[in-house]
Amino acid sequence: MTTTAPPEIKVKKKLELVFKVEPPYRVMIHNDDVTPMDFVVDVLMQIFNLSFEDSEAVMYSAHINGRALVVVCPEPIARDLVKKARAAASGAKFPLRFSVMPDE
Repeated sequence: MTTTAPPEIKVKKKLELVFKVEPPYRVMIHNDDVTPMDFVVDVLMQIFNLSFEDSEAVMYSAHINGRALVVVCPEPIARDLVKKARAAASGAKFPLRFSVMPDE
């Protein structure tokens, strides 16, 4: 019976994985006197994926304080969400405003 040795395994190069961590950004919603509250809640639920209760709380906070925090996420995601929300507001002819800023 002939036995053969297993082939030698040679490591040619070491793989290094590098993950880029995006800094967090805040999405803020700004109050206005034109956009209906139910529209704001719908946008927060459908675009930002907030629950009804959280959407309502954010909407009331913006109404009372002039602006409110919607979500904290990486900048590219924050800007994409704001773009979608602005498009929804513009399509409905409402002046709903959002801003994106670095998280402190």
